[in-house]
Amino acid sequence: MAKRKIKKAVLAYSGGLDTSIILKWLQDEYECEVVTFTADLGQGEEVEPARQKALDMGIKPENIFILDLREEFVKDFVFPMFRANAIYEGEYLLGTSIARPLIAKKQIEIAKETGADAVSHGATGKGNDQVRFELGYLALDPDIAVIAPWREWDLNSRTKLLEYAKNHGIDIDGKGKPKPYSMDANLLHISYEGEWLENPYNEPEEDMWLWSVSPEEAPDEPEYITITYKEGDPVAINGEEMTPATILESLNTYGKKHGIGRIDIVENRMVGMKARGCYETPGGTIMLKAHRAIESITLDREEAHAKDEMMPKYAKLIYNGLWWSPERRMMQAAIDATQEQVNGEVRLKLYKGNVMVVGRKSENSLYSEEHSTFEADEVYNQKDAEGFIRLNALRFIIEGKKQPERIATLVGDYDEVEVCHIETGSTTICQKVKQFFKKLIGKG
Repeated sequence: MAKRKIKKAVLAYSGGLDTSIILKWLQDEYECEVVTFTADLGQGEEVEPARQKALDMGIKPENIFILDLREEFVKDFVFPMFRANAIYEGEYLLGTSIARPLIAKKQIEIAKETGADAVSHGATGKGNDQVRFELGYLALDPDIAVIAPWREWDLNSRTKLLEYAKNHGIDIDGKGKPKPYSMDANLLHISYEGEWLENPYNEPEEDMWLWSVSPEEAPDEPEYITITYKEGDPVAINGEEMTPATILESLNTYGKKHGIGRIDIVENRMVGMKARGCYETPGGTIMLKAHRAIESITLDREEAHAKDEMMPKYAKLIYNGLWWSPERRMMQAAIDATQEQVNGEVRLKLYKGNVMVVGRKSENSLYSEEHSTFEADEVYNQKDAEGFIRLNALRFIIEGKKQPERIATLVGDYDEVEVCHIETGSTTICQKVKQFFKKLIGKG
């Protein structure tokens, strides 16, 4: 298929080997002007060197964009996701997935600012990121052209990439050596895939983990911290108010110190294959535990349960690149409505890879000690429970009377002798249960 004529393309550019090759490839193959966009998402690497590399490759100064997105990333993407307590397949806190919508959004904004008619990314044709980027692009600008080099070129090996770089005068700056793992990092997490990890039975090597100490090497003394919440978002640690990004940075520091947030999982990619990944999400792991704790005393039971039922769908939408979809925005509105009363303070104990909730309090708490006490009280009549139970059992009672043959298959023959070791006066619990069901099926 003939290539679409492109005048100007906005490239998500890191300054590394792959995106430097893509930059040159776009210039040669599409003969278009290239705009580079480098995002600082708190990945822990210097982003300014990307400016000089872009200049060295002929990019005009006005076409080089390097943006500090840390606050926007945490405030508008990470925090809303954590209000939902989102976890993909029971373990993954979506650290890579949640960064892609913001990158896509900025590329589209820069395209509009510079008059570009295309956007480009460095994701391969085998993973999730190509889907996440491109769904974001097209959701925000349905007319934008998308260039995905890995689906077009034949540079499908490290050797071919290095040869291309050498032949086209691209300074690889020591980046010719293959990394031991494919890694992605931002303020929320760092991920590791490939190489040794491709055999799911291989234990990750300890020197792979770049952020946290191992739980075995973590301090022998626990550390206590408090997190203050306002409308579902953390706003202070140990009483000190902080910006969203600073909150997450601080929680990362605590988590790394205590070996918190390491996971090793095999996940189901959107494109159909299973992939093994290892992740470090220290601050996010602490934040999730704390958020569920403050919700436990401020949310109504059915509100909390409905939210938990919604969460897997919400997490799947983010994993699959559907952050900008109408259904995710609809779910977000419902989730955010539950957070109006999620205010208060959670006390946590951090110790050797563990996050333990040891206290929670809120002015909006629904917890009533006078109702919950095991001591005598003046507010709860235990006799009320009998009617409540019988009303909830009414459908069972009717079924037992109208369809006794169905109940008979559940309870079996009660002429058999069984041993019960729990006594209630002169009649065992087992005997009481038998007598109850015998009455239901007309044998009592």
